[in-house]
Parts: sequence; structure tokens; C-alpha cells
Amino acid sequence: MQDNAMSRWLSPLMAFCLSFIIIATLAPILGIGAERQLDFWLLWLGTMLVLALPITYMEVALAKRSKTTALNALSSLTRDADASAQWRLVGWLAVVFMPFLAGGMLFNASNMLTQLSQIGHLPVFAGLALAALALSLAPRQIIVLLTLVGVLAALALSMVMGEQQPTWQFTALEFSEWGAATVLALVASGLGLGVYSQVSLNQVKQSDAATATVLPVWIAQLLAVVAFGFFIANSQIPALAFVVSVVTGSALLLNLARQQLAERQMAAVIQWVVVVIAVLIWALPMLSGVFNVVLLLWGLSICLIYAIFAGWLMKISHLRKALNFSSEALYNLWRIAMRIVLPLSIVTAMIALIGKVLS
Repeated sequence: MQDNAMSRWLSPLMAFCLSFIIIATLAPILGIGAERQLDFWLLWLGTMLVLALPITYMEVALAKRSKTTALNALSSLTRDADASAQWRLVGWLAVVFMPFLAGGMLFNASNMLTQLSQIGHLPVFAGLALAALALSLAPRQIIVLLTLVGVLAALALSMVMGEQQPTWQFTALEFSEWGAATVLALVASGLGLGVYSQVSLNQVKQSDAATATVLPVWIAQLLAVVAFGFFIANSQIPALAFVVSVVTGSALLLNLARQQLAERQMAAVIQWVVVVIAVLIWALPMLSGVFNVVLLLWGLSICLIYAIFAGWLMKISHLRKALNFSSEALYNLWRIAMRIVLPLSIVTAMIALIGKVLS
């Protein structure tokens, strides 16, 4: 009973913190600056509804069906679907992506600290990475609470000490903005990794319907973007508070990745090798531009593969029972989103991102 109560608040809090930190990390990469473009954020809201919400339902449904974490789940899920074992590759892509994403977050934070101090980039990044790796050994609830404190402190200090926010305005929408909105809705929300169902697995297994787990997480992700709209790390103290939240948020991702690897019965040494290499590869600053593009496309690719697997290969009866929607119409809408809307939207977003990089 205590574990269920804990998982109810742990998953939404984690969704709020991780979404806020990842959005703040990816926004400069996507060219989302201080301008408050109302049309873009309305586009993002639409992608949260038609893309992020169905993917969140999918993650919970797969966890309910398999009763285990994402990487371990794919062995039974592919057998249930009579699908090739090659589909299990998406689980490995996701579990390696977590420390790679953590490395990207730490790289961004080290850039911020380097601008505020006279210390070189490499020592700063190494220090932050070692701190995140060490903290990842702490109990998960402690890491989430520390991350929440860091995020709230960064927000509060930014509003008190930051510059005045620009006014909201409408601008002309560009094709590349679809890619940015899709990245924020999926990659920046931490979707495709199975982490929210991972921390609330006991609740997922015991609840009758997926909605009880999904909606608090989805609402927390929405609130994270609202909070991001009030955040400007343009002075030293708010920036330092944000860096602290990045370190703890990165430690959380590393903790989650190691759990999935452990449940796949990988040796502890191999777990640490995978995690450390994926983080420390960001110590090569000359490749950061390439890594940023890889980060965006990698995250979208995970969501795309999962959408195809759940939408086209999983048996209808299995997912209908796992989701347990109140009406058949809601299930049919979800199925259309998974089979058609998500794959087409993600491929379009990839084209938009590649076009922006090449232009």
C-alpha cells in the first residue's frame, strides 16, 4: 500500500522535473529562444494531445501487459505479438539513449557554467558527470526530491532575479517548427523510454485502467512547459540552481537505465561500462553539433519504432484489455493515432529537422 501511494506521486513529479530540464536543454538546440511565440506553443499543445498522450498510454499498456520494465518487457511482448526478435532492439536503443541524453544535459549545463566562470569546459563537464554518476547510486525517491528542489529553486530565482519576460506574440509558422514541436512533445517529455511506467510499475500492474497512471504524468508534462515559459537562466544564481537540477535529473536517468539493464541480467560491470561511455562521449566538444542532431533523431526513432510495433504488430485484444478504456470509440481513436498519426507525424518531424540542419 505504501509503495502504491509513493508511486502515485513519484511518477508525476519525475515527469514534471525531467520534462522541464530536458526542454531547457533542447530549446537552444531547436532554436527556441526567449521570444514567446504563441503560435508555436499552440502547435506544441496540439502535438501533446495527438502525439504525446497516445505514446504515454502505449507505455503504460505495454507495462500492464508485460508486468515488467521496458527493456525486459520486449522479450514477452514480441512473443505475444508473434513478432521477430529484432523488434527487441528498440529496448536497447532506449536504454542506451537514457545515459546519452543525460550526457547531453550535462554538456549543456557545463556550457552554462563555463560562461559564468573562468574554468575550462572539460573539467566542468567531468565534475558534473562524476557527480551525476555518484548520485545515481542514491535511492530513487531521494534523487527525485532533490531534482524537484533544484527545479523549483531555479524557477523561483529566475522569476525574482531574471529580466522581464517579453510579451506573447503571433508569428508566421514555419515547416521546421513542426519538428521542434514534435521533439518537445516526445523526446523532451522523456517518452519512448518507459521510465514513467517503470517508477509506477506496482500501480500499473494493480490498476484496472491505464488512465489513472497516464493523466497525472501527461498533466505534469504540460505544467513543465508552462514553467519553462517563466524561466530565464540569465544570471549566475538561477543558472547554478538549474545546473544542480540537471545533475540530479541526469542521475535519475542513469539510475533508471541501470535498473533496466540489471533486470535484463547484465553484469554490474557491463551496466557501468554502457552508462559511463554513453555519458562521457559528450566530453568530445568538437562533436557536440553532431551529437545534438543524433540526440533528436534517436529519440524520435525510438517513438517511431514503438508506435509501429504497438499499432501494427501487437494483438488488438491484448492492448484493448491493458488500456481498458471506458468506450470502444476511445480505443479506436488511440489505435488510429498509433498506426497512422504518430508514424506520419514523426517521419515529417525528422524531415523537418534534417532540412533545418542542412539549410
